[in-house]
Amino acid sequence: MTETVQTDGQLDAVSRAVTATRDGDTIATVATISQTYGTDAEDLWDACTTAERLARWFGPVSGDLRLGGEYQIEGNAHGTVTSCTPPRTFTLTWEMYGPPTFLTVTVEPDGADRARLTLEHSGSLDAALWDQMGPGAVGIGWDLALVGLAHHLATGSDTPAEATGWLETGSGREFLTDSSRRWADASIAAGTPEADARAAQERTTGMFLGG
Repeated sequence: MTETVQTDGQLDAVSRAVTATRDGDTIATVATISQTYGTDAEDLWDACTTAERLARWFGPVSGDLRLGGEYQIEGNAHGTVTSCTPPRTFTLTWEMYGPPTFLTVTVEPDGADRARLTLEHSGSLDAALWDQMGPGAVGIGWDLALVGLAHHLATGSDTPAEATGWLETGSGREFLTDSSRRWADASIAAGTPEADARAAQERTTGMFLGG
């Protein structure tokens, strides 16, 4: 049964930025995504750092979620927690395909009973792959994570948005398409020629839509 995932205004609520520095056959990239949520910083930190809460909006996580501990996201990445300063920031390696990349997650108060989550995903990538797919290959996944977090915090849902069947609906496919476009916009703002960014956008959108 498909669960209704409210996405009105979600993509507009998210800030995205990209940096890309080319060095021969590799490119050092940082994709940054950020959103403010209607909960306090302590609750947002708990949602992002405890296995029970992560399973409700992101996915099942096993391992040792502490400094120096190793983690595994079911069907996704694994890595090591490399720093942790509760209740504000942590860093970890993100190991899935190819060389490890790195995540920095920061939680900050943002007004009364509101808090902002900022995630930076950085690493050195094959330049040809970047040229082919652009930042959306990573960024769309993080847009999906943030809509899952928004859905969980707003409704108390125990099911990650991606597991509800929502992505198979017209609304879900529209979300993926618009997220891809917005990551291409961020790539253009970072200096990618527009024609190249839009071509990568089309390829990445097709990959996520299964076309």
